[in-house]
Amino acid sequence: MDVAILGCGHVGLELGRQLTDRGHDAIGVRRSDEGIEAITEAGFEAVQADLTDREALEAVPDVDAIVFAASSGGRGADTAREVYVGGLRTAIEAFGERDASPERLVYTSSTGVLGDHDGDWVDEETPLEPTTEKTEVLAEAERVARELPPEYGFDGTVARYAGLYGPGRYRLERYLEGPVTEGYLNMVHRDDAAGAVRYLLEEDLARGEVVQVVDDEPVDKWTFADWLAAACDVAQPPKRTKADRLEETDLSEAARRRILTSKRCSNEKLRELGYAFAYPTYREGYRDAIDGYLKETHDN
Repeated sequence: MDVAILGCGHVGLELGRQLTDRGHDAIGVRRSDEGIEAITEAGFEAVQADLTDREALEAVPDVDAIVFAASSGGRGADTAREVYVGGLRTAIEAFGERDASPERLVYTSSTGVLGDHDGDWVDEETPLEPTTEKTEVLAEAERVARELPPEYGFDGTVARYAGLYGPGRYRLERYLEGPVTEGYLNMVHRDDAAGAVRYLLEEDLARGEVVQVVDDEPVDKWTFADWLAAACDVAQPPKRTKADRLEETDLSEAARRRILTSKRCSNEKLRELGYAFAYPTYREGYRDAIDGYLKETHDN
């Protein structure tokens, strides 16, 4: 299987490694020199191209599947729309109009499109209720990925990620030092974020569907922070209620909405499809980070 990973960043690099290790041909596509270097170091083919440039995408060879895993780099809604909606449409047209078009598209989205559910469980059937301009853009991109022109002859799948963590993104200090605001954490380790997409492609599953990619156990932030503190042998961090945070005068409207957003994301569908998690919960997923922290503090 030949797979082009468009916007081959944190998760895309791991996806490329997993595909390559299992005998597939991965092609990573990035715009920057640094991105191309990272793909090469990861051990698979790299193509330098801007995802919003139709002509530039002609440099990417024909493939069996495309994975759109681009990031807007934490910038605003306008940039997000240019990348997620504009870039996705450009990629769909660029590959769909080829004589040898792909068989699959996987678009990586975010559980942020589901909005606030006051701590209740949400799944793939939950109506979209984006609460920020950026999650509105992500919801629009999901529709683009699932409503592909029939003449292109391939199906779109949405892999909807919970909060990503893993090497380089454990954010230990944030939870060890605090203060920690109440609410739920829905997480998935980078290796499983990549592994789930790889599995759906290999097993030819979830064509035209949405699949939530989240681990087995959404966790209360205070519970997680106290567990992490105990594992790292430090004092429990200070806590804040949502009401405390909302009294802060310098909060942006987007930050205020994030504080008010609470839900627990189910992975029942992904489990039923047969995916086996490498890190089923944060307990397994944070083990390497905790060991590294304990070693560093002991050495110092």
